Amino acid sequence: MSLVKYNNNSISAVTAAAAIPSGAMTHIKTLTASSSSTLSFVHGSNGVVLDSTYPIYKFEFINCHPANDGVFFHVNFRDGDTAYDAVKTTTWFRALHSEDNSNANLTYDAAYDLAQSTSAQRLTGSLGNGNDESISGELTLYNPSSTTFVKHFIYRGAAYFNDNGAFDIFSAGYCNTTTAIDGVQFSMSSGNIDSGTIKLYGIKDS
Repeated sequence: MSLVKYNNNSISAVTAAAAIPSGAMTHIKTLTASSSSTLSFVHGSNGVVLDSTYPIYKFEFINCHPANDGVFFHVNFRDGDTAYDAVKTTTWFRALHSEDNSNANLTYDAAYDLAQSTSAQRLTGSLGNGNDESISGELTLYNPSSTTFVKHFIYRGAAYFNDNGAFDIFSAGYCNTTTAIDGVQFSMSSGNIDSGTIKLYGIKDS
């Protein structure tokens, strides 16, 4: 049985596993928090690439731990200026289940979405700061260098919320600008990112 691969919008048969190309997702930059107020990925700074080199960029969050209890993990984007204030329209929903089984639900939360706002987008509900509590997940940003279309992004994450339980969080939207997005910044709504890692990857030929 042959395997099928997609490459540059064509389909070809691969008869051996060794022939499958590797490296489609390329690591660009890792930032590690240490009582950090923000973690920022800026094109052209410290080896960060965020331009037409890749059509898709993916951020992976690994155990991002807040210094304060009851805070939210945020993202915002910049569109050519120094401020992270790109106009966004978004959606936000989550599943929740507490450790003691007293609370379990699936909710669309209009309080966490944005409508033509420059505010940071919440990526979590209220986080706990216990030693074993953190948030992990991923955010995908599509074609940030486009000067024709808006810039879509999708987030999916898992978090330990401050009332002791699991969040499964979904958010998506777009930066409503035809100016290139050249910076992405992550922060907590209050206090620092006490610890954690964020990795940036570029995805080619997608």
